[in-house]
Amino acid sequence: MIRIVIIGSGNVAQHLISAFNKSKNIEVIQVFSRKNDLDPCLFPSKKVISDITLLKDADLYIISVTDGAIAEVSENICFNNRLVVHTSGTTSMEILNDKNRKGVFYPLQTFTKGKEVDFNEIPICLETQNDEDYILLEKVAQSISKKAIKISSEQRKAIHVSAVFVCNFVNHLYQIGNEICTENNIPFEILYPLIEETASKIKNLSPVEAQTGPAKRNDTITINSHLNFLSNETYKEIYKLLTKSIIDTHVKEL
Repeated sequence: MIRIVIIGSGNVAQHLISAFNKSKNIEVIQVFSRKNDLDPCLFPSKKVISDITLLKDADLYIISVTDGAIAEVSENICFNNRLVVHTSGTTSMEILNDKNRKGVFYPLQTFTKGKEVDFNEIPICLETQNDEDYILLEKVAQSISKKAIKISSEQRKAIHVSAVFVCNFVNHLYQIGNEICTENNIPFEILYPLIEETASKIKNLSPVEAQTGPAKRNDTITINSHLNFLSNETYKEIYKLLTKSIIDTHVKEL
């Protein structure tokens, strides 16, 4: 049984706790939470601490806090020569304090409070300073996911930037589409099949091959019609920028 301490109680931490609770090979022996506000149905209150000096001895310490707090938290861990990892997509492993062995345990997924995810399908990006620690971290990852992947800090940074484009930015475009539908008394649900088909087909086609729409065709009549329809200047600029990027990508095909 691998004994783990989770340091943090935000979205990622809570989803990790939930996933580890289902594993037969992992025991979360303690959670550090400054607010001490974890749902007791998720984790027993008697095992939650708000004083970091009370951390128990464990095989692995997972820091799951905001990026700006990682260095301070790792410095305050009262042990030496333990395996300490963080869950950040952008922060280097080197930010962790040198008194402990360092690593990264980055689940590549978007997490929302109250929305369950299937951890078995989530890629977990791993990095450690030495092979022995990697073996342990891989065992932990494989206890909740079938997709444990060795990724360097530079690769992880590239993955995180890519994830912002395909997740955060796309979701913001959903928001814009939702607003346009609402303003015109159209249920946003009418777009669900289109959204699902767009996401599904890139499993078999490259994004370049899957691209459709007026920008790819350089259909200036439709593009100008859309721009005239939009009254929000910010949305117009977004439309123009994305249209230009698509045209620039596909112009050689025209």
